[in-house]
Formats: sequence, structure tokens, C-alpha cells
Amino acid sequence: MDGNNSSAEGEEANTERTDKPESFQLLESDRDDANANLVTGDKTVSLIMRDGDELALVHTKHEMLPEKDFAAEVRAFRDLEVFLKQAVVVLNLPAQDTRDIVGVMVRRLLDNTPKAKDQCTEEEVMTACFAAESDSLVARMIQGTAKNYDAESVDFDQSWICIMCELPRLTQRHTVVARLHQPTNLGVNCQEVIFVILILGPTVEKMTKSSMELGRTYGTLMMDLEFRHALLEATNDDEFKQLMRERAQSLAKHQGLPEHRKSTHVMQSIFDEPEGASRCPFGRGMLGDLKRRLPHYWSDYKDGVIGHKTPHKVAASTMFLYFACVLPNLAFGMLNSSNTDGAIGVKKILFSQMFGGILFAVFGGQPLIVLLTTAPLALYTKIIFSISEDFDLNFNAMFACVGLWNAFFLLIYSFFDVSKLMRWSSRSTEEIFSLFITFAFSVDAIKDTIANFNTNYHTEACHTSAAGNASSNITANTTTTTTTILTTAVQTLMSNFSSTVAGGGGVEGEEGVVSRCLRENSMLFLLLMLGTVWVGITLFNFTKTPYLTAGKREILADYALPIAVLFMSFFGSYVFRDIKLAPFAYNPDEGMFEVAPLMSLPVGAIFAAAGLGFSLSLLFFMDQNISSALVNTPNNKLKKGAAYHWDLFVVAVINGFLSVFTFPWVHAALPHSPLHVRALADVEERVDQGHIQQIVVHVRETRVTGILSHVFIGLSMFLLPEPLSYIPRPVLNGLFLYVAITALFGNQFFERILLLVTEQAAYPPNHYIRRVPQRKIHTFTFLQMAQLLVLCIFGFSPIAYMKMIFPVLLMFLMPIRHKLIPKIIDQKFLRALDGH
Repeated sequence: MDGNNSSAEGEEANTERTDKPESFQLLESDRDDANANLVTGDKTVSLIMRDGDELALVHTKHEMLPEKDFAAEVRAFRDLEVFLKQAVVVLNLPAQDTRDIVGVMVRRLLDNTPKAKDQCTEEEVMTACFAAESDSLVARMIQGTAKNYDAESVDFDQSWICIMCELPRLTQRHTVVARLHQPTNLGVNCQEVIFVILILGPTVEKMTKSSMELGRTYGTLMMDLEFRHALLEATNDDEFKQLMRERAQSLAKHQGLPEHRKSTHVMQSIFDEPEGASRCPFGRGMLGDLKRRLPHYWSDYKDGVIGHKTPHKVAASTMFLYFACVLPNLAFGMLNSSNTDGAIGVKKILFSQMFGGILFAVFGGQPLIVLLTTAPLALYTKIIFSISEDFDLNFNAMFACVGLWNAFFLLIYSFFDVSKLMRWSSRSTEEIFSLFITFAFSVDAIKDTIANFNTNYHTEACHTSAAGNASSNITANTTTTTTTILTTAVQTLMSNFSSTVAGGGGVEGEEGVVSRCLRENSMLFLLLMLGTVWVGITLFNFTKTPYLTAGKREILADYALPIAVLFMSFFGSYVFRDIKLAPFAYNPDEGMFEVAPLMSLPVGAIFAAAGLGFSLSLLFFMDQNISSALVNTPNNKLKKGAAYHWDLFVVAVINGFLSVFTFPWVHAALPHSPLHVRALADVEERVDQGHIQQIVVHVRETRVTGILSHVFIGLSMFLLPEPLSYIPRPVLNGLFLYVAITALFGNQFFERILLLVTEQAAYPPNHYIRRVPQRKIHTFTFLQMAQLLVLCIFGFSPIAYMKMIFPVLLMFLMPIRHKLIPKIIDQKFLRALDGH
């Protein structure tokens, strides 16, 4: 609560409530049957004059504060250490009104602390402590409360108050604790005050070092009745401080016991062995997944149709999934076509996406997971094609053989419950891989941009044209008008000749490649790519703006990606139609459903394919399970359970079929799967000490979005080459960047990277900020960054065969987290940093 009433009001309260001390003693004695809490608030005063009397309007705001956890929050003991070394204790202070008591405490502080005296004056402190135009109305204060279940009311603990103020010139916190000579009436709800705590703090300070946090520390100590009685017996400052130290140690021991933790409920993992389970591991995990998910199967469809705002959310999520999948399919289809000489192209990749997506949405255990072909799979396809070329093997047969071996290993993993290894996968492991995928999407977009500029902007023709222009300017100043006209005519003819012979960045003739200077193409490429990102991110965050109504803002945010893609595609294909951007490559004669000639492979090639298939299966295993872990994270509040083993089995069957016909493989994709969950979620914004946090309230766990979006993707095969060709290539890259950026929201690893360059006063009030020392937080972040760096070195290496080690490195993230990092950071800190 903030502040007290005037002394006159306090005296009036005394005359009206002569029996209050006795009732308060009864409340204190019943404290074991009450809920004790801390309450704080702010007050502002505006004056009104009536009939010559001075009246005031007081705005009071109460806020419940959690008690300080001395067993978990690192600042608790540190605050106490500062108090024991520097705080001023005033014992047996004569009873006066609030302003006089605070005045004495401030003067004692300034006399005993030279540094505080240099940074503030008594007048400044008094002005900050009390509300404007008031003699004794405290501006900010913490008190204890107790919930009386018999009276069904909340009573204030009137024996102590904690007054807080902040001054801009202060550089550190200062504390004064006063024990009054006798219980004093300081106003309503403060009629038996015996202890007064005054906290002075800087205006700008780290959240965990603020005056509010220090007030929580002392408030938690003062809430104990027996401890306050012990303080009454203290005869000197040292004894008083020693009692404070002993109380803090006792409180830490008490709060550290499991039965006294605030959350004693431990969620049962799906990897835990059920009682009475068979010792035979074969298929037990898949059977458990089916038992867990089958009762919810029909509700998976019903939840996509019935419910508040469900039709709108399902439609928006369907459109998001369609564009988020079909555009990468076009990009990876062009990449695969280039890497395999047209053996795998856009048409095949669209069919794989449609076939795998629909089957997984219907038969998969967790339908919110999104299957997609990814850049690592395109890389494996390129490696297989290179091996086939080097050893004169049939590419279709080699690709199918590797895919079937991969499916075989995945079946083994699913039948023998190898996914139980994911119990060792922590949040840090998942977020390192998630951030790597974000970098991968960004790198793909940046590479395409650099390649476009090298083709159209930084060309020999552009440099020659610039040199020619400079030469003609010099000539114009030193020759006659006739010479200038001839020079201009020659340049025009040469430019026309270059435009005639060159096409799409150059045409190859007997003399080699004749390049063109098409700088406008590169600038339009950059404009469309960044424009797609800007429009998408702006609409994605539109709910945070004051424009339109809340419902319309939510609709625009839900349809951010489709609107960005369609708008920028129209912008590039119609508004700038005079600038011809290269369309995506499409082979209309691409063969479909041609069975791979597996019998043409020699025995050595089959065993080589087994090695490639095993390495590929590790990538599938980690991608699939990490995506599933991020979808099923407790923060998403999913109700129907996960199905790690069954999902891996379904993915194995899907990819086995695709391999036979040389269709590209698919597996669970990041960040599409978590973004799919977010698209179907109702999100609530909560403000905690000035920081806005988005909390998932409810997620519609449905199969409808996956089925509908992939049906639309299948129909997109009939839109080749037009109108899909109207989507410019830079818009595809813009989508990659949009997906990469939006995937960073909620990534704690990325948030901690930002803390490295964030002012401490702006740190968010996260649980790990309170419980872990800042140095340990940054140490853990640097360790994660080192692991991410190793993944990037191997994942983005120009040496193709070096990238094959990447899946093995992913597997090593788990033992590194559980065996090496605990040697550097204590387990209690890791639980706070690496828990959900």
C-alpha cells in the first residue's frame, strides 16, 4: 500500500478504534491460519478547495508482491550482505509522526554515509518519499497482509512498513531500519507500527537491484511474528543485524525443502516407465503413443471447427501453412533441379509435400508438426548425385537405396523406443538447433541476394559503362561538339548491341559470356525481399499498435504472411513489370511415379548407401524429435500429449514410399512447426514491472489445418508454371527471412544473447534473472554460442562431405549439456536457465 493518512486522521482513528490493538493481537495469533502476502501501491494527490477546507483526491493502487525466495533468488542474500555492511540501524526512536520519523532516519543516514551525503540532500529525499502537497502521505510503501478465512477479509500487518524512494543522482542503494520506542499510530492500516524500513535507490537500476526488490527482501523477513519479537529484544546494532542474518539463513533452509517449494507438482514425462510395463522394449513406446492419442482422434477434427474464433484461426493458420510451405518448395525445387540435372524438380517436391503432409496430418500422432523438405535434405541429394556421377551409378537407384536404408533405421528407432534419448534433450539443446535453422534460412536468402548482385550489378559491363561515361565527360570538355555527338552515338550503339546479345545476366557464345549491366534488377530484388520482410513483420506485430480495433488487428496479424507475399508479388510483377526478373525454373516434362531401378546397383553401392542412410537417419531423428519437443513444450499448454515414437514411424513409412519413386524426402520442420502452434493459439499479453510478456492461453489441437493446407499445395501443381511464376524469386527469399525472424520470438537463447548488449536497468523480470547471477547467465550463453558456432562451421562448410558430420554433432549436444557444462555452472543455476 502507498502512504498513510495525515496525523490528524491518525488521531481520529485512535479515538474511534480504542480496541484495535487487541483485535490485532488476535489476528497475529491466528497468522498460522491465514495467507500472508506483501502488498505495495502508488498514490497521486490532486487538491480541491471547498468551503475553505483543504481536501484531496487520492488515487491508490495495490499490487500483490511475491515473497522473496531465499533458497532460489540470488539477490536475496546479496541484499542482506549489503544491509549488514552498510545499512544504518536506529534503535528506540521516539514516537512521532511519519514525516518526523523519516526525517530522523534520513539525517542519520547522511551523517553515517558520506557517499549518500554527496549524492542527495535531506530535502530531496523527503520530497521523493512523500506525495506532492502532502506532509505525511507516503508515495510508495510495502506492507504485509494476512487473509483471514474466518472473516473472509484481508487484514494489514500494522506493525511494520517499508518506505521506498528513488533519486536520479544516487548510484547505489541505501537502507535505514528504525525500531520505534513504542507502537505508534501512523494512520489507517498503520496504527501499531514499531518497525520502519527506509530504502533509497537510484532511478535507473537493474530490475533485480531496484528498491522494490530490496523492499521484497526486507518485507519477507519482517512478515514473521516471532522474528519481530526477537528484534524487539535486540540491545545494539550488531545484535540486530545478527538476528537478520540468522533469520535469512533459516528462511532459506525452510524454503529450500521440496514440500515448501512454490511448485511441488512434477509433470510426468511420456518417457517415464509406467507401472507394470513389460520389460520387452519392442513397440512399447508406439503402443503408449497410440493409447495416449487415439482417445482424442475425433476431437482433433472437432476442435478445428467448433469453438470461439476457431473458424477464423483455422482459416488463417491454413493460409499461413500454405504459403510457408509452398514457397520454400519452389525454392528448394529449383535448387534440387539444378543439383540433379532436372531429376528432382518443383513438381516432384510439391507432390512430396502434399503426400507427406496429408498422410501425417491424418495418421500422425501430433498433427501440429509440419513436414517439409529442407536445405540439409537438398544437400544430401546433391551429395548422392555427386557420388553417382563419380562412380557411374544410376542416380534414381542410389537415391532410392539411401532413402530406403534411412526408412529402415527410422523403423528400428521407432520400434525400439530410441526416442527415449530425448529425455536428455534440454531446452538449450532445442534452442541451439532452432537458432541454427534460423541462420540457415537467413544464409539461403543472403546467398541468393549476393548471387543476384554479382550477376547484374557487379559485372564487367557495369564497370565498362561507368568508365565509358567518365571518358565521355572528359572528352566533352576537351573536344568539339561534333566529337561529343560521335562519342555518344558509339556508346549508344555498343549499349544496344550488348542488350541484344545478352539475356538474363549473360549469354554464352564463341567468345565466352557477354555480361549485362542490369543494376535495376538487383535493386528491385533487394526492394522486394526486404519489402516482404517489412510488410510481414509489421503486420505480425500489428496487435501491439493502437490502430483499428482489437479484432481487426488480430486478423491482420494472423494473415501477415499471405498478405506480405501477395502484396509484394503484385508489386514486383505488375508495378515493376518493365523490369524482367528471372522466373523460377520449371520442367513441364518432369517424370513422375517412375520406379527407381534398384537392381542396377552393385553390392558395394548398396553398402555405401547404408552408410549414407544411417547418417541421414540421425538427421531425421534429431530434426523430428526436436521439432516435436518444441511443439510440445509446456509453455504451449497442449492437452492431448505427444507421440514421439509413432510420429517417427509414420515419417519412416512416408519417406520409404517417396524414395521408391525418387521423390524428395520430408521430415518435421523448424521453425514451421512451432509457428503452426502459435498460429492456432490464443495469446494474452501480461505486464510485469513494465515488461510485456506474451502468454499462450489456449491452442486448438486440430488436424484440419494440416489437411486443408496440403490439399491446396497439391492443387498448386495445376498452377505451374502460371500463376505461380508471378511470385518473384526475391519474395521467396523474403519469406525465408520472415520465417527466420518470427522464429526468434520466445527463443530464450536469443533473448540472453540480447542481454549481452542490453542495459541492466532494462533487463526483463524473468525467473532466471532473479535466480542466477549475471555472470553465470552470460557464461551459459557463451557456451551455447560456442556450440552454435561449431554447428555453423560444419553446417555451412563449402566442403559437401564435411556437412555429413552435422547429424553426429547434433547428437553430441546432449552429452555436452549433461556432462561438461555442469562442471562449469552449478546444477541449481542450470535448472533455472535450462528449464521450461
